[in-house]
Amino acid sequence: MSAQPDLLYSEEEEALRAAVRDLLTDRCDPAGVIARTESDAPHDLGVWKALADGMGLAGLLVPEADGGQGATHREAAVVLEELGRSVAPVPYLTSAVVATEALLECGDRELLGRLATGRAVGALAVALHLAPGAAFRTVRVEDGLLHGELTGIADAACADVLLVPGDDGGLYAVEAADATVTGQVSLDLTRPLATVTLDRAPGRRVGDAAAAVPRALRAGAGLLASEQLGVAEWSLTETVRYLKERKQFNRPVGGFQALKHRLAQLWLETVNLRAAARNAAAALASGDDTAVAVAVAQAYAAPAAVRAAEEALQLHAGIGMTWEHPVHLRLKRAKADSIAYGTAGAHRAELADLVDLPAP
Repeated sequence: MSAQPDLLYSEEEEALRAAVRDLLTDRCDPAGVIARTESDAPHDLGVWKALADGMGLAGLLVPEADGGQGATHREAAVVLEELGRSVAPVPYLTSAVVATEALLECGDRELLGRLATGRAVGALAVALHLAPGAAFRTVRVEDGLLHGELTGIADAACADVLLVPGDDGGLYAVEAADATVTGQVSLDLTRPLATVTLDRAPGRRVGDAAAAVPRALRAGAGLLASEQLGVAEWSLTETVRYLKERKQFNRPVGGFQALKHRLAQLWLETVNLRAAARNAAAALASGDDTAVAVAVAQAYAAPAAVRAAEEALQLHAGIGMTWEHPVHLRLKRAKADSIAYGTAGAHRAELADLVDLPAP
C-alpha cells in the first residue's frame, strides 16, 4: 500500500505562490481584466509571456530534457490557485496542462519544447465540457488533410497549434493559421470558447487520440479543482474583508451573527475544497489512484466554488451587483468551471463505478 501523500505546501511551493501572486498583483488588476472582457482581445498575452517565458511556468510538467522545468502537478496546482484568485485571462490550463499532457502521452518532443518555452500556445480541440471518459468528436482525415468542425474549444482564439482528433484514431497537430477560429458566446469572458473549422487543413500526426485525450482531460479536471480553490479563497477573503469594513447601525456588518454563520460555513467548505484539490494534484504527480482522486475533487469543487462566489456577490450587497466590481468575474468563472471537464454529477457517477458503489 502506498504512503499517504503530504498535502501541505512545501517551502518551494509557497515561494512559487508568492512570485506568481506578486506578478499578477502588478499586472492583472481587476479593472484591467474587466476592460479586456469588453475588448476584441480578452487574452492578456503580456501576462502570459511573463508567466511562460519570464518565469518558465509553461513548462512545469515537461521534463528538463524536452525544454521544461521537470516539476510536478503539485507545482502546477499552486500556479492555478493564483490564476483562479485573479481570474487571469491566460491559457495556462488549456496549454500548459491539457495540451501538454496530450503531447506527453504522444511523445512529440519538438512540439513539447515549443509549448514548454512559451514559444507557442497549444489547445486540445475537444469541447471544454467533456469529462475524461466521455466520447469526443473527431474530424475527417483524407490524404493527410483534415476536414470538419469542432465547437466549444477553450482558448482556441489565442492558440498557435491545435491538437485535433481524427476519425482514423490519430491526434493531429494543426497550425492555427490553417484553421478558421470563430468566437462563440460564452459566460466566462476570461476563458473564451470558439468553433474550429478545418477545410483541407494540413495536419501532422503526433500520436493516438484514444490514449492522449483521456489523459489530457483527466489532468485538466484534476488541476481545475485548484483553480476553483483559488476562486473560492478569493471570494471568502474579499467578503470577510468587506464585511469588516462595511458598517450598519454603527457596527461592522461582519459582526452580525447570521453573517458569521454563513462565513463559517464558507470557510469550512473552502478548507474541504483545498484538501480535495491538493489530493488530486498529489495523485496526478504520483500516478496513484488518479481516477478516484480526480473524481472526488471535481464532485466537490464545482458546487463549492459556485457557492463561494454566489455568497460573495450576495454579501457584497448592492456594490456586488455592479459591473465595476470584480466579483462577477469570479461567479462567471466558477459557473463555467462547474461544467468544464465534466459536471459534478458526471464525476460522482464515475466515482461510484470506480469504488463499486451502486446508486440507490
